[in-house]
Amino acid sequence: MFPQNRLQRRLCVCLFLYQLYYFKGRGICSLPVSTHKQASDVSNSSGLVFLKRRSNVDSEQRRHALGFFAMGNTCSNLGIPPAKGPNAVGCTDFMMDHTAQGSFFRLYYPCQENEKAEKADWVPCVEYFNGLADFLKINRALSERIFNYLFGSFKIPASVDAPFKSSEKCPVVIFSHGLGAFRTLYSAICAELASQGFIVASVEHRDQSAAATYYFREKTESEKANKNEPKTSTSTQDNLVREWMYYRNLQHGESEFPLRNKQVKQRADECILALDRLTEINSGTPVQNVLQTQFDWTTLENSMDLCRTAAVGHSFGGATVIEALCKEVKFKCGVALDSWMFPLDDEIFPRVKQPIFFINSEKFQWAGNISRMKKLESAVIQRKMITIRGTVHQSFPDFTFLTGNWIGKLMKLKGEIDPEIAIDLCNKATLAFLQRHLGLQKNFNQWDPLIDGQDDNLIQGTNITVLQSSM
Repeated sequence: MFPQNRLQRRLCVCLFLYQLYYFKGRGICSLPVSTHKQASDVSNSSGLVFLKRRSNVDSEQRRHALGFFAMGNTCSNLGIPPAKGPNAVGCTDFMMDHTAQGSFFRLYYPCQENEKAEKADWVPCVEYFNGLADFLKINRALSERIFNYLFGSFKIPASVDAPFKSSEKCPVVIFSHGLGAFRTLYSAICAELASQGFIVASVEHRDQSAAATYYFREKTESEKANKNEPKTSTSTQDNLVREWMYYRNLQHGESEFPLRNKQVKQRADECILALDRLTEINSGTPVQNVLQTQFDWTTLENSMDLCRTAAVGHSFGGATVIEALCKEVKFKCGVALDSWMFPLDDEIFPRVKQPIFFINSEKFQWAGNISRMKKLESAVIQRKMITIRGTVHQSFPDFTFLTGNWIGKLMKLKGEIDPEIAIDLCNKATLAFLQRHLGLQKNFNQWDPLIDGQDDNLIQGTNITVLQSSM
């Protein structure tokens, strides 16, 4: 999901500058006035904050500092935009089979409207911040404070465990996250699809490409005997212990392709497994959710139109979409958002028979990657490609909405285009493509021109020049 090397350096610079700014304000360090002014100007725009929650730190000062620092200018309203469809959106987490081989996803769905319903946390717990720190190769203790302070209070535009409600059967989307991400970071896309009548399973991959994920193991006899052992969670079975799995970095001298190729195959299998689990739920087969949420899974019986199923994913998830289409014909089409094609074997390209829609950012792609996308071009199967002007690779995950202009652009979380305009174009084009190839009786065809790049903010095809010799 993140470009590690340059982003890591930017983070370190930002942290250093902000600490100078913060400790100067606390009387702990001293800088010449001109130097301090410059440091504070930069740090106020850098997007990360090192503020301890001390009782003697005035909350209003803290809020003011955070606002300037995270947002880059003034305390404007940051947050993930609400979904625009006619349905309210609920979400719940599902884990079937507590082992690492089980299925784990966040489900987004149309729900009963309730303005007082609790919204889900964007980042579920602190271990995910630790995973992001590992992925970015920065200190956990420091980054935990930073990430929790900056992002810990954000909610997603979906109500936790809200009752399912739909007047018709819902088409299904399986969503695959990018490298270093996890199941909750694409809520602007997933919630929008759910608001338009889809049931969306956002898979959390266990191939060690996620920043963090978890499964459970059974307690040992000694752990069972230890009455002082803290409970793993109030929402899981008492005989289970949570085990965390973090991002796996390449080892020194290790070739990357074998690892990524193995991971993309596992990721595709996990997407197929999620679809299999939804098929069981839809058929009325009793399922046991290890997480024991409040959601009533029996309400989903006969709720899904499993003849209308698609795969959608970003970056590594885009490659996962293509691998999944090759492996499972139940996926009728795929949407690959700024796909990273490197993990895929060339041999699978002619075996993919479903329509594919590539929606790319303007700044991430390069000739070699585009040339691999073009290997999927077909005279008989629709393969479309558009590029959203002014976007970067991180214009698809939710981070783009949670930082202001200065820090967003510094860390490549924002492009030149308004992020809400970019995600709106992405979502509308996706919906139009899904209607066309899933045979939906909706009004999404009003956005058909977007599929062909017919908008001032779109480019038909790509902005990258690809030489014939690289094809």
